[in-house]
Amino acid sequence: MKKILAALVAFAALTAAAPALGADLGARPYYKQPPVYAPAIVYNWTGFYIGGHLGGAFTGSHDFNGAVLSDSSARLLGGVQAGLDWQFATNWVLGTEGQYSWLGKNNLTATFPGGYVYTNDQRGLGSVTARIGYTWGPGLLYVKGGYAYSDNSERLTLAGAPIPFLLDGSHTHGYTVGAGVEYMFAPNWAVKGEYMYYDFGSTRFISPAALVPFGSFHNDDHTLKLGVNYRFNFASPVVARY
Repeated sequence: MKKILAALVAFAALTAAAPALGADLGARPYYKQPPVYAPAIVYNWTGFYIGGHLGGAFTGSHDFNGAVLSDSSARLLGGVQAGLDWQFATNWVLGTEGQYSWLGKNNLTATFPGGYVYTNDQRGLGSVTARIGYTWGPGLLYVKGGYAYSDNSERLTLAGAPIPFLLDGSHTHGYTVGAGVEYMFAPNWAVKGEYMYYDFGSTRFISPAALVPFGSFHNDDHTLKLGVNYRFNFASPVVARY
């Protein structure tokens, strides 16, 4: 009986000491899940692109020393472009671009005394330019300039019959300058707005002799374009590491 009582007393003592022993072991460790960070997109302008554009072209003022010229100066245009950019610093982009725009019907016509009629149908404008731009992430503001080409179809008639003629210089080749803004709105895709001025110099008749005294006329164009580019260089999202 004494042995049973002793065992019961010992068991009770152990039961009373158990909570204190558990407290000495410390709290269960708590593991917190690390935070999830959204991917950080890095915009990269370096690479090749192709695209298309629509807009309008406006011919500058022309005259042959008082001879009246009639022309449909406002025309629709549409074309294609391709280029290569290099982002050589955090906010700076250097590039080159080739572009061609088909023009709506435009007959620049000059009627001279004696029945001579000169007509120039300008069918297209092309350019090869260099450009430099300032970028802030998805946006790019740029200026450009370089070689320009005008696709002209010219004729001279007398009393309705075509006759040969000679000009003192080609107004097919010239220069262009412009500026624009481009914006990446989705992976691989960008939209742009652009103004370009084309100058093809002045031209005068060398023959026939009857047109030589009328002097020269200037050849220039202003264009406004809206376009879209597919870019092969858009950077994949980069997840920041901590």
